[in-house]
This record gives sequence, C-alpha cells and structure tokens, in this order.
Amino acid sequence: MSGTLSNVYNNAGFALSLHTDALARLQEQASTGSRVNRPSDDPSAAYQILGLSSQGNLLANYMDNLSQVVDTLGISSSTISNMQSSLTQVKVLLTQVASGVYDEQARERTSGQINDILEHMVLLANTEHMNEYLFGGGDSTSAPYTVERTDGKITSVNYQGNSQGRNIEVAPGVQAPAFYAGDSIFRSDGRAEPIFSGLTGAAPGTGTSNVRGDVWLTVIHDGSNYKISIDDGLTYTTVLAGGDANQAVTDSITRRILYVDTTQINSTGVELVRVPGTYDIFNTLISLRNILANERGLSDEQLNEVRGEAQVALDELQNLLVQTSVTIGAKIGFLSDLKDSLAEQSHSAEDQIARLEDADIAQIAIDLSKRELLYQMSLAAVGKIMSMSLLDFI
Repeated sequence: MSGTLSNVYNNAGFALSLHTDALARLQEQASTGSRVNRPSDDPSAAYQILGLSSQGNLLANYMDNLSQVVDTLGISSSTISNMQSSLTQVKVLLTQVASGVYDEQARERTSGQINDILEHMVLLANTEHMNEYLFGGGDSTSAPYTVERTDGKITSVNYQGNSQGRNIEVAPGVQAPAFYAGDSIFRSDGRAEPIFSGLTGAAPGTGTSNVRGDVWLTVIHDGSNYKISIDDGLTYTTVLAGGDANQAVTDSITRRILYVDTTQINSTGVELVRVPGTYDIFNTLISLRNILANERGLSDEQLNEVRGEAQVALDELQNLLVQTSVTIGAKIGFLSDLKDSLAEQSHSAEDQIARLEDADIAQIAIDLSKRELLYQMSLAAVGKIMSMSLLDFI
C-alpha cells in the first residue's frame, strides 16, 4: 500500500511540474512574441535561425562595403568631371591664342591662367574622402602626387602612390575597385614612336625610348662634333662623325632615355620631340604653360606649331578622362544593382527568421486555456489524493 501511494504522489507531482513548465513557456512566448527563446524550445528551428542570422550579418557587412565603395566612386567621378572641365577650359584658352588676336602680354596672361589650372588639378588629384586619398591606389594614406617648384611655380609633378588600385569585397567572391591608381587614369599608357619636328635632322632611333610626353632636344656644335641634350643643356652626348642610328641620350634629372638617329643631323637648334601615348595631365600643362610664356624664345611659327601639338596631347588626355568617367559610372550602376540584390536577400533571410521565430498569439491563447484547465484538474486530483487517510480504506 505504501509503495502504491508513493507512486501516486510522484505521478501527481510530475504532472503538476509538467503543466507548470508548459504554462511558463506559453506565458513567455506570449510576452516576447517569440516561439524560440532558447535552443531547447525548438533545436531544429534554433539551428536554422542561427544560420540565417549569420547570413544576415554577412550581407549587412557587404552592403556597408557597397555603400562605402559607391560613395567613394561617386566622389572620384565628380573629381574627374571637374578635371575634364578644366581641360576644356585650357583648350578654349589655346583656341583664343591660336586666333592670332593675342599679343605677347596676352599670351603671358594665358600662361598664368594655365598655371592656376595646373595648381587646381594637383589639388583635385590629391582629393581626400574619409581621410583616404582617392587616387593613391593601394596606398591611400599619403598624398599620391608631390610637386617640385622653382620660384614658386610647379616644375614637376610626380606620382608617389601605389601602381595598383585597391579593391574591396562587396559580395561573396566579388571585388570592386574603390581607390584607383592615379598614374593609370591621369596618364596615357599607349606608347608610340617618338615624333621629331625635323628642325635639326634628328630622327627616332631603333631602340625603345622611355621618355614621356614632350621632350626638348637641344643640338649644338662645338666646332668638331654635334652634341645633343634632353635636359636643357645640363649634360650633352657627343655625336661622333657619321652619327649613330641608335644613340642613347639620357636626361640627367629623370634618368629617362631617348634613342636618337643622329646620322642625318645637319643643323643646331632646339626642337620638340613628342611621344604620343605617354602624356600625363600635369606635365602637359607645365609644358603648355612654359610654351605660352615662350621661355625658349621660339618664333611665332614655332609657337603655333607647338601649340597645335599641345592641342593633340590635350585631346588624348581628355579622351582618357572620358573613358575613366564612363568606366566608373558603369561600375557605380553595377554596384547599385548589386546592393539592391543583397538587400532583397537580407529581407528574405529576415522573413525566414520571423516565420521560424514568431509566435502564433491566437494559438498560444488557446494552448494557455487548455493548459490552465489541465493544471486546475491536476490540482483538484492532487488535492483529493492528498486528503485521503486510512479511514478511507476501512
């Protein structure tokens, strides 16, 4: 009899505990609105929710990266547009000079205007966004362009940034360029054979020169031999009798080399050597500024010829900027579409989590009523059992 009563008491206590736990869980779900508050509530759903939450966090990081890249590219595009406008202004100034109505003083004023544009261009090339330089490529912590000055005027602009752009991951397996290498978008990279004006009889050598843009070739005669220089006479290379079909001339400042066919040199003078496909914005403007200032004492005919060549260089550079601008615009469009796609995936993950996690309040109310009824019935049964005594069995 003792063992039977003990089992009855244990079963009754277990039933009350079971109903109490169920009521507590239902009340928690009703108060939080969540069906899964701990893994033990529904291990399978909890596992799925954990995976979907991780996916949502990853997508949120990618969308943050996308926003950063799109903002950065937008500012880069605006900066390049400003550069295009500045080059257009330079071309307008050149056209006015070429009209023939500008005297020497007007040309000097135009030279000063181009110098101002040059200063502005360097500032644009060193644009910062969020404490990072836009056109330094992989090195966005320091200014990509440095200048050398003489008497306050820029005489040289040098690229100090990284030669490779910097990419940011914006989706699984998708890298997008955020910081471009200025040297690849502000300088042409389609080297062609040097073009000599023919003033002195010098011609392109057979070697591959590495000078860039416009180079001034100076030819003198010391009474015995011709001598040639490409650093404004700082150093000269002697042309031996008969000349050389591939004579190397080195700029002592930049250490760059121009290969010259000296076999047909027949006069002294200073002539412009152009290297199409190697122009950069800054040194082209420096050259144009100096040409208009006529620091070399060129004749009007020579000035007109050189200005015409400068116009060709400006067209080359403006086309380069247009191509870059179009590329960046297309990239911004692609990234905006990608961001929308990731946002849809994120919303889908959130919806799945909600379906797994959200409690059905109406069903909970029904279950609570059932559990409360069962709990009351269990209490009544336990009360009846607990009130039994030996007299009930006599």
